[in-house]
Amino acid sequence: MGFPSAADISIFKIKPISVLLLLFTLVLFKGNAQFNEKPILNLQNEDKDFLNWGYFLGFNQYDFKFEYKNDLGDILVDKSLGFNVGLIGEMRLHEFLDLRFEPGLFYTQRTLGFPGFSDPVDAIREVKSTYINFPLLLKVSTRRIGNWKPFIIGGVGTQLNLGSNEDSLDDNSSGTFRMKKSVFHYELGFGIDFYTEYFKFAPSIRGVFALSDELVPDNDPNSPWTGNISGLRTRGIFINFTFE
Repeated sequence: MGFPSAADISIFKIKPISVLLLLFTLVLFKGNAQFNEKPILNLQNEDKDFLNWGYFLGFNQYDFKFEYKNDLGDILVDKSLGFNVGLIGEMRLHEFLDLRFEPGLFYTQRTLGFPGFSDPVDAIREVKSTYINFPLLLKVSTRRIGNWKPFIIGGVGTQLNLGSNEDSLDDNSSGTFRMKKSVFHYELGFGIDFYTEYFKFAPSIRGVFALSDELVPDNDPNSPWTGNISGLRTRGIFINFTFE
């Protein structure tokens, strides 16, 4: 069985993202029931502490953005749904402004299909990545409305890829796709804080974009796998559910 066609890839791209967006919408809809009411205010002093702590769980879907030297056909990316888990440290700067540090573990898998090969052994490379993410983020919130508060969030960070194979002596000629261990990135997103009776719950949707090239080229400069790639950068989307 060969690598999926371009049409199959397009369908695959849409479905997991649609599931994530639907899940996010359902969470927001659940909280919408009290938007037009006058609920009893929960955790009225929750945001007044200088330091706050929490954790997050979530899902991700990572992709690659390729830059090519010549137009010799695109490399196809078959994406899968991964998971996230991490901690939150928050410093209150202002009533509407918080500085956050969110170290986390992100697991994902991508399958690459290289053009020009008839044998799947040569055409397909599985890229399994376990990222340790260290982002420093600025969270900008609106005024609290009842038991909910929208916010936008963004910042920069670095990711350590534990499955990069950067130090491997083998390359694609031996079936090993290599990437750099460390890469800088920025992320942007939005979400809503919901104040429950016992804790603050916040679903958010984020986009992450690598700032630097991650490719470790093959030893042969004319490699049929990496010889035509001038740049490789990770990009992705993830949904976090935070508890504080």
